[in-house]
Amino acid sequence: MLRRKILIIVLLAAIIPCFPGTAALAQSDIDEHRSCSQCNMDRKAYGYSRMLVQYEDGAEAGVCSLHCAVVEMDANKTRAVKSLLVADRDTRALIDVEKAIWVKGSKKRGVMTQRPAWAFATKTAADAFISSYGGEIAAWSDVLASARMEIAQEHR
Repeated sequence: MLRRKILIIVLLAAIIPCFPGTAALAQSDIDEHRSCSQCNMDRKAYGYSRMLVQYEDGAEAGVCSLHCAVVEMDANKTRAVKSLLVADRDTRALIDVEKAIWVKGSKKRGVMTQRPAWAFATKTAADAFISSYGGEIAAWSDVLASARMEIAQEHR
């Protein structure tokens, strides 16, 4: 049984990058936006926390973290956001923020924040992270509100 599960995982790992937009997007956003548009940090080094803001007008902003994504969007309030992608903490693949399973409040130090929030593609991965580092599952709206509140407190 264990061999079968391992075989399935290996096959999926080999097949998933073949789908358009998965592995290519995971690397191309770093190649196109190597430095964070807000703080200039290396997005490859912070590939596990990076985000990609795609605007309706076709422009994109690559950022290193949720904190910088909020700063980016607040600085461009007149631009409509087409999509907001975040890296899966484990695989670094970009996923939609609304579809991500978010873990908030863990012992794992965050990027550009005192209130870390990490994104995962699966609940299983999020639960494994919680087992190791604590935290709780949170909705995207709660994660975004917490990030906005922290940034507002910084500017007081």
